[in-house]
Amino acid sequence: MYRPESTIAEEFISHTEIHETLDYARENKNNRPLIEAIIEEARKCNGLSHRQAAVLLECDEPDLIERIYQLAREIKQRFYGNRIVMFAPLYLSNYCVNGCVYCPYHFKNKTIARKKLSQEEIKQEVIALQDMGHKRLALEAGEDPSNNPIEYILESIKTIYGIHHKNGAIRRVNVNIAATTVENYKKLKDAGIGTYILFQETYHKQNYEALHPTGPKSNYAYHTEAMDRAMQAGIDDVGIGVLFGLNTYKYDFVGLLMHAEHLEATYGVGPHTISVPRICPADDVSLDSFPDSISDEIFCKIVAVIRISVPYTGMIISTRESVASRAKVLDLGVSQISGGSKTSVGGYATPEPAEENSTQFDISDTRTLDDIVAWLLNMGHIPSFCTACYREGRTGDRFMSLVKSGQIANCCAPNALMTLKEYLIDYASKDTYEKGVRLIKEEIEKIPNPKVKEVAMRNLCEIEKGKRDFRF
Repeated sequence: MYRPESTIAEEFISHTEIHETLDYARENKNNRPLIEAIIEEARKCNGLSHRQAAVLLECDEPDLIERIYQLAREIKQRFYGNRIVMFAPLYLSNYCVNGCVYCPYHFKNKTIARKKLSQEEIKQEVIALQDMGHKRLALEAGEDPSNNPIEYILESIKTIYGIHHKNGAIRRVNVNIAATTVENYKKLKDAGIGTYILFQETYHKQNYEALHPTGPKSNYAYHTEAMDRAMQAGIDDVGIGVLFGLNTYKYDFVGLLMHAEHLEATYGVGPHTISVPRICPADDVSLDSFPDSISDEIFCKIVAVIRISVPYTGMIISTRESVASRAKVLDLGVSQISGGSKTSVGGYATPEPAEENSTQFDISDTRTLDDIVAWLLNMGHIPSFCTACYREGRTGDRFMSLVKSGQIANCCAPNALMTLKEYLIDYASKDTYEKGVRLIKEEIEKIPNPKVKEVAMRNLCEIEKGKRDFRF
């Protein structure tokens, strides 16, 4: 039985409901009146059910697909404008006791270099990231109670928040670590984390267990119910996702939306972010082992339908994706991207020697952060380094209510412009600086509230004089 309000994994992710949904979607893939009605329902910006979304994903009528894409663009613009939030991952350790067959960190891998950053090494990595211009990090670590206990993660967060180099500071630390206890989630909450991120990998229980044959992560229910424990511990910004290509994408697409429905039904707050990574090559991992990998065309369709199904949720893609792939999905729904990333343990302060490979996956977009900022500016996007909502307490239901009402734009647009101005002055190349200044001049005129516009313009002038960290 499908029970979205339940906290039992196999009830809020119902295998039977997913298969019935996929059957329903196949039966109605050419039902134009139904598809058009769903598109019109989505136009209200209240989201769609997993079953409605599955019909749109199954649709193969070119004109209707284009209408879906156009609506995704409109909804993205309505909720997020042309802002793209920037972040970088920081890998603390790749020691891991799990046996995940798609990840080179699995404990049987003897070819990968095992590393763990000391607090002094973390400090040097963070200074390097600050010197690039980053303000927001996503902490990553393998699951190893001996090498990576919760105390190590907490100490690392404290170290990161305590580093202020020149005009640099990491203002938001998101955390992507293994499923843990309510007690440990409370400790992360008290440490001041931003979003707790955990990917389900796949919602298909049987395939999940085959992909995770050994280690704590092999417990499907414990992993799937992690967000419930995080919410119960007071972490109200959580980020979910699947690794597309591990399982059939349609199954995991429906499971992903059911998870979002569960969080909304049970806690009144849907996911703060949804990530859409695709399986890619790594140290001892080949795509030949994963026949369910998806094309760029399907990837774009997934992004577009997620955007119109959960319009309030931020969407993330990483440097796994190529430049061309990232460009395609920015307008369709993505609102956060990484830049200048390293997926090795360390590597920002000092490049990692080739013979000491510790990367989790191969990067496709290898450009510097400044290159990516310039690229976004060329396309008319506003690269945003904003962390204001988290620091002003606009999280969980408070954030969602502002997003759903559209009022968040009164904060986000000026905050994005002010943090971009900081980046331009402190870190940008001359060419990027000139492009950014032109865009800020254009965008400041679009702020509808005269008072907000006045304050933003005043703050921009103060930033030019050397002051930092203004926010609405």
